[in-house]
Amino acid sequence: MSKIILFDGVCHFCDQSVQFILKRDKQEQFLFASLQGDTGQKLVFEHKIPNDLSSIILIDNDKYYSKSTAALHICKELTGAWKLLYAFILIPKPIRDFFYDRIANNRYRWFGKKDSCELPPPEVRKRFL
Repeated sequence: MSKIILFDGVCHFCDQSVQFILKRDKQEQFLFASLQGDTGQKLVFEHKIPNDLSSIILIDNDKYYSKSTAALHICKELTGAWKLLYAFILIPKPIRDFFYDRIANNRYRWFGKKDSCELPPPEVRKRFL
């Protein structure tokens, strides 16, 4: 099973994060779904994930990760030096998530918000659920 990333589809920062991951996921192991979409909501329900739009979610082998833990597990799979960021997993989760929450809670103010989730470009559309 592929790893599935659930993201806030109307957040500019989240959209840019997805584009960043797409460019560095050379093995195409990640699939994507907007948390606002039907597929995203179905996955949230199936995996009993709290419905929180302020967190990126990674579903991997029927286990889910959120916030900084999800981000670090994603980094671990990317090409290049991004893998090294996984070392931050050694920092206790409450400390990591404190910093994650500062960005997540201000993302619309700092980076903006779209009216709707954009259709991905044709060359990567197959990776969106």
